[in-house]
Amino acid sequence: MSVRAVAAEAYREAAPALAASVVGGLFAGAVLGGMRAQLRAVEGLLVLVPALLATRGNVYGAFGARLATGLHQGVVEPRVAVGDERLRAAVAAAMANGLLASVFAALVAFAVLTGLGRPVAGVTTLVGVAFVAGLLSGLALTVAVVVVVFAGFRRGHNPDTLVGPLVTTTGDVFGLAFLVLAVRVVVGGV
Repeated sequence: MSVRAVAAEAYREAAPALAASVVGGLFAGAVLGGMRAQLRAVEGLLVLVPALLATRGNVYGAFGARLATGLHQGVVEPRVAVGDERLRAAVAAAMANGLLASVFAALVAFAVLTGLGRPVAGVTTLVGVAFVAGLLSGLALTVAVVVVVFAGFRRGHNPDTLVGPLVTTTGDVFGLAFLVLAVRVVVGGV
């Protein structure tokens, strides 16, 4: 197969995922623009948003890449099996990493803002919001990654092509939506 043919095939596979990524990114921006009440209720939350969104992309992107590699190598079956020990371990690792990174980001945001003398919510509030948002978005991203990677692979697509745009878009949309919900849960009816 020529370089041109490989590039054309990759573009055909990636174009729909990239288009969905653009639309999802715009939707996530609209959600962020509507978070004024939450940003006022939890001082320092805006500083935490980029770290939380980057965490989703990094952690669940790596999770999707591990699944894709396992499928390519034949060590993971191309079907979701609850008893699959490798899949359960990968899910547990992704969830644990996502939650730890969320809590760490909240602690660092609190320390930096406090060190700069900037207004910041209490550390328990920031950690609580980050934890709840991390848990909820982690569950949603885990389901999305598993479904898309397995379905794409079964349909003959390269899951590595699908994982990047899927995780960034889904992570941004669910990350911000669950951040709004987390503020409501931790702080109250905002």
